[in-house]
Amino acid sequence: MQVHFGEFTIDTGSRQLRRGEAECHLSPKGFELLRLLIENRPRALSKEELHEHLWPATFVSEATLTSLVAEVRAALGETASSGRFLRTVHRFGYAFNEAPPAAAASTSSADARARCWIVWQSGQVGLTDGDHLLGRDGDVAVWLESPSVSRHHARIRVRGTAATIEDLASKNGTYLRGERLAKPSPLTDGDEIRLGSVLVKFRSTDAGITETQRSP
Repeated sequence: MQVHFGEFTIDTGSRQLRRGEAECHLSPKGFELLRLLIENRPRALSKEELHEHLWPATFVSEATLTSLVAEVRAALGETASSGRFLRTVHRFGYAFNEAPPAAAASTSSADARARCWIVWQSGQVGLTDGDHLLGRDGDVAVWLESPSVSRHHARIRVRGTAATIEDLASKNGTYLRGERLAKPSPLTDGDEIRLGSVLVKFRSTDAGITETQRSP
């Protein structure tokens, strides 16, 4: 299987990571870590789950996983504070931050590309067709680190060019354009959403967003 993300391609058959045509070196464990995170995107994998996959029946320190993550980030040309692809889920584990791409030759489809983006001060996440949770639990698509955000705070449903958001009985509420949500509501490009004290912006790819425009 080949998966394309940004300027990179990971080939699980040949076990290669390439940037354009150039191969990026990864140790066998580093490659396996990247493969696991990509195949499980956008779900965050706990440190315990990663340890079970990478070092079954073997005790290794948490620093070993941290070093492996640093190796993968170096291969992708990023750091923990400025990464596009690997996201640290604090006190939980790691996740692959890029939306599932449309470029895998054997599985590509219109449904596999990002239809819209959620953008905030700490990052951005592309959303494909389907349902996407926002909150601070480890299984959400958009992870927001704030005690004011519920574990499963809100849900965005994407269907082609249309998207709606609904609050999931969160403690501090979900606000769209300054109004607290009481029912699912449609989203339009540029909408500001407040979850607890965290402000994010909804951007639609159909509005012609570029990399430099994806900012609140």
